[in-house]
Amino acid sequence: MLHSFTRNYNDLSSESGFQFEFFCDCCGNGYKSTFVESTTYGQRNKSERFGRMASGLGGLLGGKANDLGWALERGSDFINSKFSGDSPQWRKEQEEAFDKAQAEVRGQFKKCPACNSWVCNDCWNVDEGLCTNCAPREASYVAQARNRAMQRNIDEAAETATVWKGNIENRTTVCPKCGQPSGSGKFCNNCGAPLSLNICKNCGATVAQGLKFCGECGSPMQVSNKCPSCGFENEPGIKFCGECGTKL
Repeated sequence: MLHSFTRNYNDLSSESGFQFEFFCDCCGNGYKSTFVESTTYGQRNKSERFGRMASGLGGLLGGKANDLGWALERGSDFINSKFSGDSPQWRKEQEEAFDKAQAEVRGQFKKCPACNSWVCNDCWNVDEGLCTNCAPREASYVAQARNRAMQRNIDEAAETATVWKGNIENRTTVCPKCGQPSGSGKFCNNCGAPLSLNICKNCGATVAQGLKFCGECGSPMQVSNKCPSCGFENEPGIKFCGECGTKL
């Protein structure tokens, strides 16, 4: 007997029994049928046990009894091969088990008349009688459209927004005196050393603290900042003597 059902299924059957998984054409979720044991598998186990018992009995009695045990064991092997997974009886059982599995899970699926997809109840629009691919639920669709519009508005606003207005310039990130991260201020957060940029006296380019040569013209940056009044050796870049206050 032919039964129409979803093409999205997975056969988990083995020689010992039958089980199937059925999947939704829309979301991919699904259901697994109840495992059904194969009757041929049970008959095979019985024949194996019977053959081993007969062989063991024949070995104890000897002679013709042993020949009888050998014959019964060979007969058991024949039965086992007959009841393998490729036997007609096993195939018939598989078809019957597949029909039962379809009947078991059929209530969890609906067939969409628009696209002929088999979908689970979560993907079925009850109000429209169609799958949610063909007829999305109104509330969900409105929410999606609203969120898409919100994302477009945010993207458009971000394109014209001025995020930062600061001047792009070099900054000393590591203190040349203590070697620690200096922070973003004019003085080192760790030792208080000045972090203002030096000015090259040759070309006027700004040069970070600690650099010995100008990156623009190559002129040396290590010039004496000795106070002409008291002779105190001040840090480079200092405009007034730290000892007597004389302008440098």
